[in-house]
Amino acid sequence: MKWSFLRRVTLSVSFLVILVNPFLNFYLHFNFIQGWYQSLGIGNLWIVSPLEGLESILLSKTIYGPLLIGMLLPIILALLLGRVFCSWICPISFLSELLDTLKRPFTKRRFFKDLLRLPKWLIWWALIGDILLALIVGAPFFVFLSPPGLVGREIMMAVFLHTLAIEGIVVIVVLGLHLLVTRRFFCRYFCPLGGLLALLGSKRRLQVVLDRERCVACGLCNKACPMGLRPQDGEAALPFCWNCGECVDHCPESCLSYKWSGADQVAVHSPEENL
Repeated sequence: MKWSFLRRVTLSVSFLVILVNPFLNFYLHFNFIQGWYQSLGIGNLWIVSPLEGLESILLSKTIYGPLLIGMLLPIILALLLGRVFCSWICPISFLSELLDTLKRPFTKRRFFKDLLRLPKWLIWWALIGDILLALIVGAPFFVFLSPPGLVGREIMMAVFLHTLAIEGIVVIVVLGLHLLVTRRFFCRYFCPLGGLLALLGSKRRLQVVLDRERCVACGLCNKACPMGLRPQDGEAALPFCWNCGECVDHCPESCLSYKWSGADQVAVHSPEENL
């Protein structure tokens, strides 16, 4: 099975949900699905982004039962599968994949080169900084400027108000950095939601496992990884991996595979890589 193909189909369907839904709400009054991936209502089911829910609890100093229930599904998903929202559902990932597809005919490279690499642990500081900033200013900062949320909000505003918000420039900057500087630059280093999901998924049950005896050290999996990890050295076991399956698909010896347990994971990396 080509995981990358299945993932792109899932990304496309997920994007269509927030693209088509506002038209259904506004023109056909079909309200079974409402909102976008920060806060999404499907019938009586309310799904809330864990980071937005956490900010709301910290700022209101109130434990709201329905909010906790709304956060439950994304949290369980992250505990079991890691950052799969980022790689399989997030509209920023969909738009990034679309840009990669449009860019590919104009370059001879099989894999796009990262022009700038930063320490992986920056994403932890992004998460801490977002929470501290929300507490300092007394407002859910990431709710207003979350790139995944902004995509859904901009679509909603275009349909309902026939205009776009200036905050949408954040999405353009994020996609520009991906296209011109480093693959998934924001996702790798500065997305606080990604940081929280990575933290929740640090002991995830589903991991990409390396069969070191079959590995020929060709490096193709390292080049394919959009997060700049080295699956060849066992770095798919790190929290930063978002289980996209690109390394699995590009391994010519099929020595990388998904497995429901980290017990047999082979990982060779320096201690600071875990930070």
